[in-house]
Amino acid sequence: MNRRDLLSSFALSAILGEAQSTPQTPPSLYIPNAHRVEDRELLFGFMEEFAFVDVITAEPLHVTHIPVIFDHAGGPFGTIRGHIARHNEQEKAFDGKQEAVIVFRGPHGYISPTCYQTTPATPTWNFAVVHATGKLQPMTEPGLRAFLSQLIRKFESYEGTKFDFAQLPDSFVNSMIANIVGFEMSVGRLEGKFKLGQERTNRDRQGILQYLASARRERSLHDLTKSFYEQRNGKSVG
Repeated sequence: MNRRDLLSSFALSAILGEAQSTPQTPPSLYIPNAHRVEDRELLFGFMEEFAFVDVITAEPLHVTHIPVIFDHAGGPFGTIRGHIARHNEQEKAFDGKQEAVIVFRGPHGYISPTCYQTTPATPTWNFAVVHATGKLQPMTEPGLRAFLSQLIRKFESYEGTKFDFAQLPDSFVNSMIANIVGFEMSVGRLEGKFKLGQERTNRDRQGILQYLASARRERSLHDLTKSFYEQRNGKSVG
């Protein structure tokens, strides 16, 4: 499923109000009913696609930004696996006791009221996020190796590149693993907030789509990287 079809499905799901069972973990964010998406299959697909996340813990208060693997078969709401640097203070939260929130972020952008047929109207910002809440458990060393292999394989496949983690020398892998800590989190609560204008009239929704089709794009990672190199080095790059 491409991103356009995926986002269309998000909006449809919010309109239909498909439901998941309500877990006991308290909510982590405010979601108006019009923007609540509870279709588990949709949320799972979103989490698998937008896998660069914010891992948030309270003790210590810390946010780490990492890619993760989401295993939708690992329990009712799935299991998330990731890793951080061993010197990261957040490692202290991997005790299986305190809760964390992992935030998956999708596309987002400014919406001008000029795209609406309904007036008066004000500007807004449309976006899609999924919050997953649970307790972080430390990963075993064999589990960490298997996770790293799976993580690398996923993104190498996505990019169409051919790096093979298994071909690295054991001495190199061992030194790398010594400096990282893996975790897994069985998700206790899953919250989807998709603010895509789905509560507006059909004509307004069509206006949003037309507006977004020609909206100014954010800088790409290539352009940001090139600009950063040039600023740091004081000369043009490539």
